[in-house]
Amino acid sequence: MILEANKKYVTAAITATLISGASLWEGTRYYAYYDIAGVPTVCQGYTGKGIVFGKKYSPEECRQFLHTELKEHSMGVLNCVTQPLSQNQHDAFTLFAYNVGVSGFCNSRAAKLFNSGVGDQSCYALYKGPDGSPIWSFAKIDGKLVYVQGLQNRRRYEAKMCLGNPDAKLD
Repeated sequence: MILEANKKYVTAAITATLISGASLWEGTRYYAYYDIAGVPTVCQGYTGKGIVFGKKYSPEECRQFLHTELKEHSMGVLNCVTQPLSQNQHDAFTLFAYNVGVSGFCNSRAAKLFNSGVGDQSCYALYKGPDGSPIWSFAKIDGKLVYVQGLQNRRRYEAKMCLGNPDAKLD
């Protein structure tokens, strides 16, 4: 399925692939916690308003958070791309934006490459910089940027999702 970027409404369903990708990389915790960068988080990576420490969130609350956030991030992605995109690209870009923020995606090299019409290169740009070094794989911990292998693994997953090929060679 090809999604038209100029349609400012989400006609694409939040796919099972996108939901499972978010669940895989975010995990599920029913009690609030601080993530690796010290951000209050609950459920499958929800970092929005109203997180209550000590409260046990229900599976239904977590499902609602995830679906709402994925829809919002999907809209953000669609609002900043200018080319039609495949469902795989949409899912990968939305999963990436769910982790780094819509602004992070929209200002990324990947988005710029995609908007210039080089889809495959934009997929690789989720994972590596122009010099081949890891990007978007660092977290600010105690005021310092620290490389996190788990984030690099996630970027690899997103790039392969974007390409529509779980066996794609990225290196």
